[in-house]
Amino acid sequence: MAVTIRNVEFMNNPARFSDVYRFRVTFECIAPLDDDLEWKLIFVSSPGDEALDQELDDCLVGPVPQGVNSFEFEGSAPDPSKIPEEDVLGVAALILTGSYRDQEFVRVGYYQNTEYDNEEMKETPPAKIMFHRLVRDISTKPRVTRFHIKWDVSPPQGTQTALGAANSAPVPSADYISHADDDKMAVDSFGNPNGTKS
Repeated sequence: MAVTIRNVEFMNNPARFSDVYRFRVTFECIAPLDDDLEWKLIFVSSPGDEALDQELDDCLVGPVPQGVNSFEFEGSAPDPSKIPEEDVLGVAALILTGSYRDQEFVRVGYYQNTEYDNEEMKETPPAKIMFHRLVRDISTKPRVTRFHIKWDVSPPQGTQTALGAANSAPVPSADYISHADDDKMAVDSFGNPNGTKS
């Protein structure tokens, strides 16, 4: 694999639900890339309904030289109007994807827990969601799926599907997201957070 993620650092976690996401991605490139890398941040409030997924932001990073590189990424908070009321509180998913030439090569998934900012409202939630009183906390234990892609070949014109995601399986190995023992990245497919919401 030409690009390996070494660390994803959230710079404002925990935070208010309405705050932007700020994080720094560090990755290693074994050879210079001819084209930019595309990164997307996706919020998944309802794992069973992809139509409700929200793409919070995307960015292009390049040119990418050989060696260790890093960049800071800022994504908007989710649009509350697009989240079913029953899915606001509890566990949701936050996914960072990396693509090259329209081929997804990595997907890093986090669980995000959303709750009220005081014990009284946690124990007795108001009948109507009060978004200005919500806080989020993102798990520091991500799940990572890697995909085999063709780094030196452009996809056919008109191809809409990310070739790596469509034609490849996760690489069955585990790497470190950073050099700390407690930041080991588990390689797994990221989907429904246990099929439940807390």
